Amino acid sequence: MSIDDKPTFVATFNPQKERNARLAKRFYKQAVVSNEAGEFAVMLDTRALKTPGRRAVVSPSRALSQAVAAEWDAQREHIDPSTMPLTRIVTTAIDRVALDAEPAVAEIVSYAGTDLVCYRADEPAELVTLQEGAWTPLLEWFADATGARLGVTTGIVHVKQSAGALIAVRSALSDLDAVRLTALHTLVTIAGSAVIGFAVMRGHLDAEAGFAASRIDEDFQIAKWGEDAEAQTRKAAHKAEFMAAARVFSLLS
Repeated sequence: MSIDDKPTFVATFNPQKERNARLAKRFYKQAVVSNEAGEFAVMLDTRALKTPGRRAVVSPSRALSQAVAAEWDAQREHIDPSTMPLTRIVTTAIDRVALDAEPAVAEIVSYAGTDLVCYRADEPAELVTLQEGAWTPLLEWFADATGARLGVTTGIVHVKQSAGALIAVRSALSDLDAVRLTALHTLVTIAGSAVIGFAVMRGHLDAEAGFAASRIDEDFQIAKWGEDAEAQTRKAAHKAEFMAAARVFSLLS
């Protein structure tokens, strides 16, 4: 056969098949919860589920452990960690935050120092009104709830928050256990706002309202100019993580 006679077959790229090739295959029949010495452990068949650090996946709440087990039960032929946000929160709490909470605390305080809701547009008028209506009441609530009164600025001018306000934020974190602190850290980093994270954690805002409050600028631009597929995918992923983190608090109550 000459080069001119070669077959014209072209392999079709299958992204899902390629992704599955990088994922572990499901090796268990079911995920269940076992009560071990007052903590609720997630079991894969008869084996304890382990964190990446090889620690048992346990929580103080049966409801939370059952929700983690449900994520594992929902896996099909392959185990896709990107579809298990509650598992990631719990394992991060066990492997990292329970051992050293300071990095998470410091980052939340840092977000309060440059909080999304403190930086306002000076135009157009419609966006100014949207931010004012959503964010000013949140700042008032936050000051009452934590004792941290944060300053506001417009445009890109930096506002330095007072040392007292940031100390108050840190103090408000002191009684959180590792799982709650990890869930709050997830809310804060996705929202870009300690104020919004606290409001969702304490039930002042539900998860939908909290996510919407964090997206005022982006959604305003989308309403004017539209949204591309990549931005839609990114928004959906962020929302799923945000909703899962907010759900942790109800599962622990």
